[in-house]
Amino acid sequence: MELLGVPIQTIYLYTLIIAGSLTLLFLFFGDVFAGLSEGIPLLNPTLVLAFFTCFSAGGYIGELILPLSSLLLAFLSCILSIILVTLLHIFVLVPLSSAEESLAYKEADLKGRVGKVITAVPVDGFGEVVIEGIGGTISKSAVSFENQQISYGTTVLVVDINNGVLSVTPHEPI
Repeated sequence: MELLGVPIQTIYLYTLIIAGSLTLLFLFFGDVFAGLSEGIPLLNPTLVLAFFTCFSAGGYIGELILPLSSLLLAFLSCILSIILVTLLHIFVLVPLSSAEESLAYKEADLKGRVGKVITAVPVDGFGEVVIEGIGGTISKSAVSFENQQISYGTTVLVVDINNGVLSVTPHEPI
């Protein structure tokens, strides 16, 4: 079959090359286009590019291998692409978007956490405390809550947070 005087296989191949190239560019420069998908989540550029890539790949391979009509192959390729893009959205993109949000923390969440002094906290001065958790390791400036010196390696409890600086006190487990 020909479309506008060009064989359909050639159209599928060109579409595959262009959509694949745009997908690769979007992979590298996706943050530049991050705002495009905020209004309409179903028109996420990743999903649109994946649809065209799968559609053209399925159509091209179908034209090469299967002895079916071009319209039937285009329909089957479209159905296959919709299924694959739906699976991509449900099993890859949605979990990735929720995982990214779960790694964030608020400073208020640090109250009551236990950390370790990595730079001694002098009287009326600043030191540094590291707090380890599931989401990673957090290093913050710290002052002594009771205005006493806290030496390196001491386990401390975060009592309060003021302007991004932790107020800590030495902590002994029960």
